[in-house]
Amino acid sequence: METYLNLEKLSNDLKNLFQNQNQKEKEEESYFDFEIICEQNQTSFKTHKSILSSRSDYFKSLFKSKMKEYQENKLILKDVSSSILFSILNYLYSGKIEINLENAIEILIFSSKYLINELIEISLSFIKNNLQFETIVDILKLSERMNLNQLLDSSYQFIFQNFDKFIKTSFFLELEENHLNLILSNDDVQLDEFEMFQTIIKWGKHKSNINQEKEMNKEETEKLQNQISNFIDKIRFIDFTKKELEDTLKEDLIPNQISQKLIQFQKLQNEKNETKLKEFIQKENQDSFFFKSRFSLNSSSIIHEKEDFNLIKEWINDDRFFYKMKLGFSTKRDGFDCKKWHDRCDNRGKTLIIIQTKDNFIFGGFTSVGFTNFKSKWNENWRNSDYGYIIDSNAFIFSLRNDKGNRKKEKFSILKGEEKYAIFYNYSDYGPTFGAGIDFYLKSNLQPGCSNFGMTYNIPNGIKYNSKECQSYLAGSYNKWIVDELETYFI
Repeated sequence: METYLNLEKLSNDLKNLFQNQNQKEKEEESYFDFEIICEQNQTSFKTHKSILSSRSDYFKSLFKSKMKEYQENKLILKDVSSSILFSILNYLYSGKIEINLENAIEILIFSSKYLINELIEISLSFIKNNLQFETIVDILKLSERMNLNQLLDSSYQFIFQNFDKFIKTSFFLELEENHLNLILSNDDVQLDEFEMFQTIIKWGKHKSNINQEKEMNKEETEKLQNQISNFIDKIRFIDFTKKELEDTLKEDLIPNQISQKLIQFQKLQNEKNETKLKEFIQKENQDSFFFKSRFSLNSSSIIHEKEDFNLIKEWINDDRFFYKMKLGFSTKRDGFDCKKWHDRCDNRGKTLIIIQTKDNFIFGGFTSVGFTNFKSKWNENWRNSDYGYIIDSNAFIFSLRNDKGNRKKEKFSILKGEEKYAIFYNYSDYGPTFGAGIDFYLKSNLQPGCSNFGMTYNIPNGIKYNSKECQSYLAGSYNKWIVDELETYFI
């Protein structure tokens, strides 16, 4: 026995059944038994109860209950245009519908109200895959009103990942207060924190009808302060530079109680009393977001300057990774244990390494591939699957400071043609290792380090490869330099 399917023919026949009976020039009998009327322009559509009830739970219940519409064989719809109604009825017959940016939301609303489950999923999928700044605020409201939690989550994720672009549009200013509050409470939003605060001011001025360009008078300042008061405790002031925090306090937009806490934070920063500062932050973090950084790198024990954060962000050129990466390994927390480093850091994809030596050199490297245990296909000499080179054209090494603190902060990309030597993987004998030769690596107990800088990666202008100056550039010496701290970040 063989089964033959011709679903395309079936779809076309049913489509013709619906369309032919709704074209005035067609005189043939179509045996329709139910009429749906669009009140907006009194357009009438002839349909069949059997088709409607089999395709929509709403119509199934309507006909089963034998309500007035069932008795009169007629339903008048007030909340839909004739073009949308035609498209949806055509879908109920043929299983085909054209969804675009103009009609997707209307189709979703109608199919949700009239319980056309297949079409709900189709329209939801289209909207989630085609989110745009122009409609995102309306979609947030719609998702809440209709309890469309998946669409709501997708909409927020879209905003989090594109927030830096979204705030430059006029559509951002139309966000509702509750939407902006949730965005600011989330660690996934990707934006410099001081710029975040300036964005809130811009939003507040718009909502308060205050001119964006002119200097505010006392009354307008008070009005703006009230407008943004619910957002102040969501701002991560710990991510501000000292100057940004000073300038913010001068604007007189921060409530006095919060201002006093920020002034105390400034004082402890200036005193450089790390113990008291840590205790203060821990206490305040129980009740607010002020001193909870939005990104993990700000909790680094090695990097403290916002300029350095911004440089690393610029060099990596991947905001999603920069804002979502977490501290996966730290010698300060996890000890100098190479096995533990591999167990935690291998096969993680994009990875950032930061090293500080006992002599206060700070440098590191980034790989877009990660430290992966595999046999390299291009080099048949590597017969042991425990080690081998890893190709990565996006890998780089960077230097942030030398022992004197006067080093130019630079990124060193991989030499052309050397991409296949970017990362070296050796589980048993080496920790993080960059380049062939080797540009830098840490031994089996993450101590000591060795650097033959320039073998695989570019070196600073004016420095000769293989010279003592070049070999000592990253860490202060060619070998036997001692790691004070190592941090490894990944998602």
